[in-house]
Amino acid sequence: MTKLKVLDLFSGIGGFSLGLERTGGFVTKAFCEIEEFPRRVLAKHWPKVPCYHDVRELTADVLRRDGISVDVICGGFPCQDLSLAGKGAGLEGERSGLWSEYARLVDELRPEYVIVENVAALLGRGLDRVLRDLASIRYNAEWHCIPASAIGAPHRRDRIWIIAHAQSLGRCQERSDAGGREKRSAAEGSFGGRSPQRRSVLANADRPRLEILINGEAGEFASTIGAHQWAVEPDVGRMAYGVPSRVDRLKGLGNAVVPQVVTLIGHAILEAERAA
Repeated sequence: MTKLKVLDLFSGIGGFSLGLERTGGFVTKAFCEIEEFPRRVLAKHWPKVPCYHDVRELTADVLRRDGISVDVICGGFPCQDLSLAGKGAGLEGERSGLWSEYARLVDELRPEYVIVENVAALLGRGLDRVLRDLASIRYNAEWHCIPASAIGAPHRRDRIWIIAHAQSLGRCQERSDAGGREKRSAAEGSFGGRSPQRRSVLANADRPRLEILINGEAGEFASTIGAHQWAVEPDVGRMAYGVPSRVDRLKGLGNAVVPQVVTLIGHAILEAERAA
């Protein structure tokens, strides 16, 4: 099976591409990232993949000129205007408003699949607009909030994931049906749904951390016994003075997607492709 070619927008340190490429069925053809430190990280791990600077200047003509075609566009557009910690400007804000550039590129490039990630607050601060924009350019979409704890992480990091496919493509209904079956299977297995044998290996962010520690299920997290609840976001441990780019590293981690969740989504897409 030919690998699906990926355009990774708002790439950060490459969590989307890492997660998709781990499936063996995707290959990243181009990044787009404006911040300098993440661009250096991408250049280190994907030295032969071009990285465009500004999503506002990236067009189908630019990619065509550079000999790049894509089957998948992925990315988590900026969340600052959506986050509950922000001022709530939503998709009209300067940062989160870059969703319009994401939608423009989808319309220009017409990939088979689109994968979007953002904070769960998007549910009440613009999801209707995102879905409407996708529908207006003839893309069907499904979405779900998947926390990092669903794949075993000891914190929530709840995020919304949107997967869209082009209505104009042949056999799109078969792809959708097969993708739905795969996602249900993943939800029942890896996400601790109706599969008891899997449920016990997952982190349960709804239970008090102290209770889990007493019952011997926390393992390496025993040192956190002083805290009573799981953190909403990961707690990055202190680093020794002199470590280069410490602030940039922490920011890069904070903005990154969870690659393991992306891998599950990638497998679901590949299964839909095989079924079609």
